[in-house]
Order: sequence, then C-alpha cells, then structure tokens
Amino acid sequence: MREYVKPTMDSELFVANEYVAACGDHGTVYKFVCDAGWTGITGSTVYTNGPDGIMSTDDDISLGSYHKCGETHYASTTDEFIEGYLKKNVLGVPVGQPQKVIIWRGENGDNVHCTKNIDMNSWETAKS
Repeated sequence: MREYVKPTMDSELFVANEYVAACGDHGTVYKFVCDAGWTGITGSTVYTNGPDGIMSTDDDISLGSYHKCGETHYASTTDEFIEGYLKKNVLGVPVGQPQKVIIWRGENGDNVHCTKNIDMNSWETAKS
C-alpha cells in the first residue's frame, strides 16, 4: 500500500566563513620590472595596439624610442596599463619581429616603461 507524503523543501542559510572587503583595489600596487626591449645602442620603438587591440595593424600608435631602465616599479592598480609591442631599432629604423609588452606610462602619464611579463594576473601586488 502506498502512502501520500507531503513535499517539503529543506534549505540552509548561507553564512560566509571569511570577511571580504568591498573597497576594491584602492591602495594596491602592482610590482613589475621594466625589462622589455634590447640593450646597448640598438634600443626599441614602442607601439600601442591601437583601437582595434590587434598588434601590428595600421591603427597602432607609436610612442617613440624606448630603452628599458631595468628597475622594479610599483604602480597603482588603478593606473592605465596598455597592451603593445616593441620593435628593435637598427640605425634608427624599427625592424624585425615585435615583442609583446605591457606599457605603463609612469605616475604622471608622461613616461614609458615596458614589461615582457604580459600576464598581469601573475604580477605581485602589495598594499601601498
């Protein structure tokens, strides 16, 4: 013989077991090394990927000549980081295969620093 069982719904209250701040990345800095490019008198020309986001197309923007400084920089996570590339200069002419980079324009947006570590998720962060 079958017996009717009234359907019921069991539920549990979700309680977070860890505090997560809601203030975002305020006061956080990326740590990266300005290590992209070539050394010596050769130097490089640095380009942004342009509005289409694709490397080596007609809309790319040249930021001019560049030499790596080799320093470790601490840049705010709220600063602008631009995908781009470098080309090696030979007698002042950019030639050869491009090297993908992430470009940081410095604290005032008036300088150029490039890293060849293009995986920003792997960059070390710290509170400033």
